[in-house]
Amino acid sequence: MQPMNLNYLDFDYSEDADGTGTFDAMASVSPAQAPALHAEISAMLAWAHRYWPDACAPLEDGGVWHYDLHGSLESSTPLKLSFDEASGALHTTTGIPGSPRTTITFTLSGSADFCAALRGDFEVG
Repeated sequence: MQPMNLNYLDFDYSEDADGTGTFDAMASVSPAQAPALHAEISAMLAWAHRYWPDACAPLEDGGVWHYDLHGSLESSTPLKLSFDEASGALHTTTGIPGSPRTTITFTLSGSADFCAALRGDFEVG
């Protein structure tokens, strides 16, 4: 398999004393980028289900791999900040709200074999 190029998911890797590996990523994207982020997550989960079918369960319950996925849709409003030297006060003026951003946290954990295969096929961690 040709390694998949990930443009939005940047994983941090950690490993416990038992050799269980955990890949953690967080991405925050504009509405136009959300489909590409969803595609990266879907590709990784489809890969895991294809090569480790019926093995997705918490590792303490006998699973080989498991994932945790959370998301939020957030809008931000810029603030113009200025300092009034005479009064010593900070003043703010709100701007026009921007487009909402999608923020997703994605954790993928697994056995040593699972993590090695994930690294090879997705070039992570």
